[in-house]
Amino acid sequence: MRHSKKTAWVGATLYTVLAADGFATNGYFTHGVGTHNKAMAGAGDASPTMAIDAANNPASGVLIDQQWNLGLGIFSPNREYTLSGSQYMGQGGSFTLQSSASQVAGTVESDNNFFPIPYISYNWRIDDESALTFSFYGRGGMNTEYNGAAATFDPDGPGPAPVMTLDGTYGFGKAGVDLMQAFLDISYSRQFGNLSLGFAPVIAYQMFEADGVGTFAPYTKTYANSYMTTGMPQMPQNLSNNGSDSSAGIGFKLGGVWAASDQVSLSLAYQSKISMGEFDDYSDLFAEAGSFDIPASARAGISFRPKPNLGYHIDVEHIFFSDVDSVGNPLANVMGCPTAGMGGMNVENCLGGNEGFGFGWDDMTVIQLGVDWSPSGSPHTTWRFGYSYGEQPIQPADATINILAPAVMEHHFTAGYAFERDNGNEFSISVMYAPENSVTGANFFDPSQQIELTMDQFEVEVSYRF
Repeated sequence: MRHSKKTAWVGATLYTVLAADGFATNGYFTHGVGTHNKAMAGAGDASPTMAIDAANNPASGVLIDQQWNLGLGIFSPNREYTLSGSQYMGQGGSFTLQSSASQVAGTVESDNNFFPIPYISYNWRIDDESALTFSFYGRGGMNTEYNGAAATFDPDGPGPAPVMTLDGTYGFGKAGVDLMQAFLDISYSRQFGNLSLGFAPVIAYQMFEADGVGTFAPYTKTYANSYMTTGMPQMPQNLSNNGSDSSAGIGFKLGGVWAASDQVSLSLAYQSKISMGEFDDYSDLFAEAGSFDIPASARAGISFRPKPNLGYHIDVEHIFFSDVDSVGNPLANVMGCPTAGMGGMNVENCLGGNEGFGFGWDDMTVIQLGVDWSPSGSPHTTWRFGYSYGEQPIQPADATINILAPAVMEHHFTAGYAFERDNGNEFSISVMYAPENSVTGANFFDPSQQIELTMDQFEVEVSYRF
């Protein structure tokens, strides 16, 4: 009976992770993995307590008991963009965004504000010095869906045709993206005295869908190449509204945890960049004909435990978003596209080209602080608290395209509670609140208009260890 319940949870976890997509906290990465880790805002890598901690550092497994972890989070991001008025109103080749068909200035909110995020992990102790850990979880994603907005532009630039107002944020109907990234880690860890080392192959799977961006057709490599060679532009078929596409890839993780003394331990971990298969259905949207790799990340942490029932943790995570062209290339790259009307002559600067524009994200460094405390006289009870800060990766100049991915969060406040039963099984809960943050920049296609991207977030997660 226990086996059938575990099998059912594995199946449910697989389905739900592949269906969930609202993970944008640190860029589009989660603020932590595992309920204890999330309760301390991502801190505590040097002091692992759960099997799922191997997802953060593959050396963790040998430091904990054999166990199962089952967890489920409910994540709620509230996303919106606010538009100012415009002096151009679509005239003179400008492209003015509107909050509705009849009004320019105003706020447009994204739909879909609740997402389930499950995980499952099993730590198997091979012997006293080694362990094998299996972890399946969601780590990155983003989802937006904007309805009711509009866009105004003059189809022939400064010519005689009248200004047109079309439905949708970019004038192509309902706009938004849906990105999901799920991971399966198989971590082997071994202990050498006070040093634990770990390695994990990482299997990644992602799904993506984009709607409402068909207006960018003249900025694609397909359109530019055909126009320059035949004089007759070919409309791209793999740009927008093509449903969900998927890709897979394999990378690796390395990690180590060193117990420097009874009170101090340190950790280091690195996940490689994962080269993913192309999104063929969106080869006219992303750089390098649909490439969307998963960026590398590095983590370091220190834990100090002055008393057995009290621990302080400081961790740092760096995410290399700029190394992925479809994420890091700035919107300004479109100026080099020959059919963008900005004097460029390089088709590789068009969407789908090697230098096609992405979201213009910078790398992100996150500082994470955490504390765990078991009250005297309550050895089965543990409280955890955390705070993290990381400067959001979006540049004001790229606000126009980041309406689709407004990952502007910087501060996370977290707390958690765990109760361990006499048999060693444990129930845990964590909560996270990320207060509202925003980025404001000029509309790239109408400099007289300002766009403000705003988001706040809340998450609650529960788990059971047995």
